[in-house]
Amino acid sequence: MTSEASSHISVGALSAIFDESKSQVREPIVQCVQVKPLPPQQNNQERYRAVFSDISNYVQTMLATQANSFVTSGQLRKGCFVKLKSFQANSVKGKKILIVLDLEVLQELGEAEKIGEPKPLENKSEEEEKVQPTAISSNGFYGSKMPQTHPSSRVQARPGAASTHATMYPIEAISPYSHKWTIKARCTSKSNIKTWHNRNGEGKLFSVNLLDDSGEIRATGFNDQCEMLYDVFQEGSVYYISSPCRVQIAKKQFTNLNNDYELTFERDTVVEKAEDQSDVPQVRFNFTSIGDLQSVEKETTIDVIGILKEAGESSQIVSKTTSKPYNKRELTLVDNTGYSVRLTIWGATAVDFTVVPESIVAFKGVKVSDFGGRSLSLLSSGSMTVDPDIEEAHKLKGWYDAQGRDENFISHASVSGATTSKSRLDQFKTVAQVREEQLGMSDDAVYFSLKATVIYIKRENICYPACLTDGCNKKVTEIDGQWRCERCDKTHPRPQYRYMMLINASDHTGQLWLSCFDEVGRLMMGISADQLMELHDNDDNAESAIVQDANCRTWNFRCRARIDNFGDQQRIRYQISSANPIDYSEEAGRISDLIDSYNIS
Repeated sequence: MTSEASSHISVGALSAIFDESKSQVREPIVQCVQVKPLPPQQNNQERYRAVFSDISNYVQTMLATQANSFVTSGQLRKGCFVKLKSFQANSVKGKKILIVLDLEVLQELGEAEKIGEPKPLENKSEEEEKVQPTAISSNGFYGSKMPQTHPSSRVQARPGAASTHATMYPIEAISPYSHKWTIKARCTSKSNIKTWHNRNGEGKLFSVNLLDDSGEIRATGFNDQCEMLYDVFQEGSVYYISSPCRVQIAKKQFTNLNNDYELTFERDTVVEKAEDQSDVPQVRFNFTSIGDLQSVEKETTIDVIGILKEAGESSQIVSKTTSKPYNKRELTLVDNTGYSVRLTIWGATAVDFTVVPESIVAFKGVKVSDFGGRSLSLLSSGSMTVDPDIEEAHKLKGWYDAQGRDENFISHASVSGATTSKSRLDQFKTVAQVREEQLGMSDDAVYFSLKATVIYIKRENICYPACLTDGCNKKVTEIDGQWRCERCDKTHPRPQYRYMMLINASDHTGQLWLSCFDEVGRLMMGISADQLMELHDNDDNAESAIVQDANCRTWNFRCRARIDNFGDQQRIRYQISSANPIDYSEEAGRISDLIDSYNIS
């Protein structure tokens, strides 16, 4: 089979992909010699890296998110043979990287040990890089030339711009190292024109969110570009957008999109309305379940979908800072995790809201708050979609019709209610039940409550140095006494330490390893991670006393069980969403309800 399979491989195809002077192979066949998960991305987006060989050469590749299913289903694995159907070649700091957007695993060719001794693709010299394009791509949409259009059909065209000769790019491939590109994207959101006045002058700007199959990116137009482009962009329409266009690190305080970069329109940026509006998705979500909100940092921006359980009346409040009136309306959302959450909408969205209860509503761009328990607020840049035609909505509708309508939901405003609701007795588990029922082995996360005592706290790596920027929380690296955050592209004089604890908890049936993050860690330890690290550096005895004091305490934990990929192995990870001290009055009521549930005559 190895000999037969090797005869199908497109030898030399990878080199040709990065050199447009060579003859290109349509849908080349290569061998996968490695596939690994990338480190966790923002919003826990799974990403995978693969190495493909054409016998002559091998190249590092990054799988687009829409290709993740080939890995998670087990089809794409080491040794298999693959047809590359759509891809984007890129060169980042001289390193050749292939972004694979679509592929086909050739099951009929089976699997084999690595064929031949492929070598890494050689980097061009600096002089060659100056004259060679840094990115070309395959047949199909990505990498094809933009259709020739008559100048009069452009909604905007700059003299000297040559957009019809640019290489088509997926949004996720755009970086400061990309050149001469065109994207085809849908405008999913357009802000109002905003003005500013400061000591450096005054000006105006607007922003749009752009979406294609691979991802989203924010683009902003200032002053002249604001005037020229504001009326061009209409929410819901699809456009060709061609460089020159500045690509820079995204300012996360102004955007809810999962992209490390953003665009700024320049004088020669070309924007053209696309004739075919149907081949770009309408909206892209990255949902966080309502049950997971307790473990999401406050001020984080997320997407959420749920059943509209209740809708309050529209009301008006006056801002304390601006003294201006604002319209608001409070909604209650529920989902199949058994939780409910309060979500506030504002302005015209609140006044014009006519959605009927029990509709499915998807929100994009909501901020997580911690006012009276976890709550949500729809940002001005966010959007709301009623009964969307997506898989998550269909699953939610099926669950609600089958059993959710009669569910008693736990409110995030009072998580401790989970300990008193008789209808949710099944959610309280012993350690033995968690193991026997194999909670977390299914595709979806499973939530349960656990009354257990902390018997061991792992002191190694109990916390990590995090970025000081609000809402970032990424790990920073010390360089010459300064702390560098790659995500924010900033250097800080010190980090903010955050808990990332691993504990062993026990009940009368057994023991379980549980992980928790900063908010739960502060509650259990009684001090912040910053304070603990100060003791670690200055008073080892005091640090030991704090850890010892946190041991042997009993809590009501709300936990999530989910399959976690660790290297080539799968394991169940148990994460604490929230922890509450034992309320003995409530505990007595729960035990009484438990006794009654046995119906002993």
